[in-house]
Amino acid sequence: MSCPCGTNKSFETCCEPFLKGQVFPDTAEQLMRSRYTAYTKGDIDYIKNTLAPESVHDFDMVATKKWSQQSKWLGLKIHAASGGVNDKQGKVEFTATYNNKKENLEHHEVSEFRKDENGRWLFVTGDGHTHREGEGHDHHTTKVETVVRQEPKVGRNDACPCGSGKKYKKCCAA
Repeated sequence: MSCPCGTNKSFETCCEPFLKGQVFPDTAEQLMRSRYTAYTKGDIDYIKNTLAPESVHDFDMVATKKWSQQSKWLGLKIHAASGGVNDKQGKVEFTATYNNKKENLEHHEVSEFRKDENGRWLFVTGDGHTHREGEGHDHHTTKVETVVRQEPKVGRNDACPCGSGKKYKKCCAA
């Protein structure tokens, strides 16, 4: 089976060893791809475990798992990436396409990564937006909340329901 991250490698030789903790990503792009794959597999523990410490406090495990499982993952496209084996920081610009049972959506983001004291890549933050597939990235972009809550409305300082690990006011509400 081909890996969900889009590398044309098998899941077993691409992202599965990262998700199982057998090895760690060598680059920021590998971490980004493995995090996308974790969303497709509903492996939210991996998502949490690859967050930088300063990003963990805003992470909503329950909402992220629900969103991950309710979405049909359609593909990942990497537009640009920095953060190689010898770097300490990196950025990855990507578009993740998924279906939320109503329509196909594209989430375009520039994510920031850094290595921890053990040399492992971690997700720090992301600046992104979600729009309907095919609408493009212009000013007509429709912001779409990726998690439909039955609970009370998300507050500005609550964790963003999209699972980015950022506060709602700095993510989907921006």
